[in-house]
Amino acid sequence: MPRPGSGAWTATDDQRVRRAPVDPGVPAPVSQESCPISGNRPAGGLVDLCSSAVHPVSCVSLKAPARQTLVAHHDRRRWRDAHAKGLQRPTAAELSRQVITEAKKTSERAWLGAVSAVVLQQSLRDLETAYSNFFASKNGTRKGPSMGPPKLKRKTARQAIRFTANARWSITEGGKLRLPKVGDIEVRWSRELPSQPSSVTIIKDLSGRYFASFVVEVEDKPLPELDVEETDTGIDLGLSSYAVLRGRKIASPKFFRRRERKLRRAQRAVSRKQKGSNNRREAQRAVARIHARVADQRRDFIEQETTRIVRESQAVYAEDLNVKGMASRNGRLGKSVHDQSLGRFVRILEAKCARHGRIFVKVDRWFPSTRLCSRCGCLTGPKGREELHIRVWTCAECGTWHDRDENAEANIRAAGRKHAAEMRHGAERRNACGEHVRPRKPGQHSLKQEPTRSLAVNGGAGGNHPRTRG
Repeated sequence: MPRPGSGAWTATDDQRVRRAPVDPGVPAPVSQESCPISGNRPAGGLVDLCSSAVHPVSCVSLKAPARQTLVAHHDRRRWRDAHAKGLQRPTAAELSRQVITEAKKTSERAWLGAVSAVVLQQSLRDLETAYSNFFASKNGTRKGPSMGPPKLKRKTARQAIRFTANARWSITEGGKLRLPKVGDIEVRWSRELPSQPSSVTIIKDLSGRYFASFVVEVEDKPLPELDVEETDTGIDLGLSSYAVLRGRKIASPKFFRRRERKLRRAQRAVSRKQKGSNNRREAQRAVARIHARVADQRRDFIEQETTRIVRESQAVYAEDLNVKGMASRNGRLGKSVHDQSLGRFVRILEAKCARHGRIFVKVDRWFPSTRLCSRCGCLTGPKGREELHIRVWTCAECGTWHDRDENAEANIRAAGRKHAAEMRHGAERRNACGEHVRPRKPGQHSLKQEPTRSLAVNGGAGGNHPRTRG
């Protein structure tokens, strides 16, 4: 990525466009399939595009996060008291009336009217969702890792406020963002919005940058079909090489490791500053800027590589990795595993395959892709972490020499092809009534094929069957 002040790259789906230089303090974010700052991923046809940087000078009047946190604090206390007494949990509408509408009428909370009511109501909605997920996790009705209760936001942490369509925000003809009770804000657009946005979220990260994240609805863009046998690929993710594909390897960028020495110096500078001083806050922002740059580089790298894979491959087969387990095992490889961001890579790749009409298959995480010989199928390869240093090996059964990563990619590709064939076979069985799996062409009709039955009974049906002849 370019240095601050030398210009910013904006990644799009089809090309990379050079933009005009921007201020060093506000580097433009990278356009994403999902919002790079908020982390929201597409849901159905909705995509959260963090597509613009907001000028910081115009956002000094954004005081909503503090008021939003106070409202959420009172809401959280009412939820907790109702749960402790065994009462029914209050709804977001009831809490909105108590902690927003009625509170504005008092002299102690009259300042809540200085911001849009939609911002405060959205904080209640978020808290209601968080508590619903927490109780669903406790009851066992929610899948995935266990969820803890909501925690109060820190004032020094990442801040965000969301305006829905009810807030009547708009984009002016001059390209500014008009927010209720805030005014017009100058925006540096990274690209045009593909459709009318339904909501906007103003985000301030720890490094002091402001972003505007828009939720828009986009249509799928299928790419021209390629020959599956020639272009499908397995993906073996790892640490020494970021990913091994069919015919090429992606080197590990190690963005965090490269910045680790500079980060260490910046953290030592923070520890020398007096707590609560302006110098300490400035030193903390310097640490946050290093982390933000590493995150931006990693995100841009993943976007470029996943886009290239989707364009060059008709089918993609990847491992279903347990990244959390890989990072927490004995605590030795945690930093390197998180630096790779393998989970984000797989999620973005899967979303792009679905959008562009590519086949994506996840191979079971217990599949022995490394130990399995891709030629004879015997489990003679290196096993476990104690043999992780073995990068090449020879099969004891057939004598074939293998590169560890290339052999794993070949096994993942073979397993992915088998799973994809099973998926197609299952789809054909579900459509056995005669309907086509793919949309019918104009003038094409579906005919229901009745199975023939043969009865070994004199004079019965099925006389042409060998058992009924003569």
